[in-house]
Amino acid sequence: MTFKETVKGLIDEALLEKPSIFLVDLKVTDAFKVLVDLDGDTGVTLQDCIDVSRAIESNLDREAQDFSLEVASVGVGSPLQMIRQYKKNVGRTLIVTTQTEKIEAELVEANEDFIILSWEAREPKKVGKGKETVVKEQKIPYVDIKEAIVTVTF
Repeated sequence: MTFKETVKGLIDEALLEKPSIFLVDLKVTDAFKVLVDLDGDTGVTLQDCIDVSRAIESNLDREAQDFSLEVASVGVGSPLQMIRQYKKNVGRTLIVTTQTEKIEAELVEANEDFIILSWEAREPKKVGKGKETVVKEQKIPYVDIKEAIVTVTF
């Protein structure tokens, strides 16, 4: 079993006690720097990060392999990587980049295959002069999404 597989197993074991928290990314560099990114259905607390860090650190032998460890929550502005992240952000505004366009819109639905975005746009009236506000929706399969980031509005 590789060092990374061992660390992954320890993270999985630690997260069994915290079903609302999930692993987004695990990296182990050539210098054995372990980077763990967590997310949660209702967010990630500092205590969650501490608990996972301790679960990893207390079960690895530094004599066998020296390493450094960073456990953190995914930050604001980090791209969404998992379907579970899309589902927890329904109702929030995303900036979604596909192969052909970039859309800033509200995420109104996320299922196992695609997301649905909704936004208002100004378009020419069908009859007469001027413009009118119309509500647009677009269904985007996950395979077409290059990047999706939650925007923070104040």
